[in-house]
Amino acid sequence: MDCGKFEKMIPAFLNDAIEYKDLKRFLKHEESCPACREELTIQVLVSEGMARLEEGSAFDLQKELDRRIEEAQKRIRFHRMLWYINITVITAALLTAAVTLIFFAG
Repeated sequence: MDCGKFEKMIPAFLNDAIEYKDLKRFLKHEESCPACREELTIQVLVSEGMARLEEGSAFDLQKELDRRIEEAQKRIRFHRMLWYINITVITAALLTAAVTLIFFAG
């Protein structure tokens, strides 16, 4: 992913509206690009910080950014787990069908 695409995806990231494949690329780029991480930090500060200031509540920018990234990583792990379960169920169904065909064909 390039920096331009990353920056365009920041609002979707902040709204939890990035699809699984894009989210993986987004987080990988964020980890490897200090400039984009800084841009993400600024946009978190603007979006979340302003809302918190209006409410009068305290705001820890780094903690909020870390929380959002951790939540995104959890979504990726959950999606991956569902994918593995799906593959396991399909494999079991195919094996059952093959054994059934062999048993009844013979």
